[in-house]
Amino acid sequence: MSKKTMGIHHITAIVGHPQENVDFYAGVLGLRLVKKTVNFDDPGTYHLYFGNEGGKPGTIMTFFPWAGASQGKIGDGQVGVTCYVVPKGAMKFWKKRLESFNIPFTVRGRFSEEYLEFDDPHGLHLEIVEREEGEVNAWTFGGVTPEVAIKGFGGATLLSAHPDKTAVLLENILGLELIGKDGDFARYRSSAEIGNVIDLKLTAIGRGTMGAGTVHHIAWRAKDDQDQLEWQKYVEENGYGVTPVRDRNYFNAIYFKEHGEILFEIATDPPGFAHDEPEATMGEKLMLPEQYEQSRGQIKQSLLPFEVRELKL
Repeated sequence: MSKKTMGIHHITAIVGHPQENVDFYAGVLGLRLVKKTVNFDDPGTYHLYFGNEGGKPGTIMTFFPWAGASQGKIGDGQVGVTCYVVPKGAMKFWKKRLESFNIPFTVRGRFSEEYLEFDDPHGLHLEIVEREEGEVNAWTFGGVTPEVAIKGFGGATLLSAHPDKTAVLLENILGLELIGKDGDFARYRSSAEIGNVIDLKLTAIGRGTMGAGTVHHIAWRAKDDQDQLEWQKYVEENGYGVTPVRDRNYFNAIYFKEHGEILFEIATDPPGFAHDEPEATMGEKLMLPEQYEQSRGQIKQSLLPFEVRELKL
């Protein structure tokens, strides 16, 4: 049996104050807050989801915001850089926008593409790249219109403690195609039009430590529950310890740590984010899983208030 993932489902990171998180990803980057819920394993903490208008797989960046959290260190065993993709011709807009918000950036080249590199307020490394592929994001917010809006993930750069072992997993188990090398990076591609490019750094740089400003895990797409069960069996047969299926309300999830120490998840595309609230108002109300509804009042009191707001340039 062999399988191929379509690419990235979502990426989850740890950050600081929720208002700073929302101001940056909604206010500066113009993404839609598609779901406001809690960490199912720690309901005293938000779990915030940002993506395109419909919150489709391949566009979703999620966050556990802890105000006052200790700063982490980006390194081996993590996603080192999260890449966003924008339409062709949009780079000029994004350079000007970052300058307007006094966000330092660097322009670099890799695999014959130009990347805009910058950090979010809590230290996460981000990139923007232009590409034709991927559907236009119809969401408009704070001066970011569909013509220039982030379409979703361009991909991610993986930092592995054992790059040779991670390479075997990417190609032989997840089914990504090795398409080339550029300096210290190998590039892999999946079949999807978005969230489809993975760059693997070929040398270790030193172990990362979890904390604010680091990615907690990267999730790969399974088309449905049956596909996920096949993935669970397949990954386990190839020597990885895999968790039972966990219900995350908006997808089902299984987790395993690959041999380069990066935490991987495989998440189902359905049911998506509109099954428990109207798509038109997603992200406006605190949504809780059934097991926490009886504690809604207590949970709301423990969470820091924030608002999605347009920022002045």
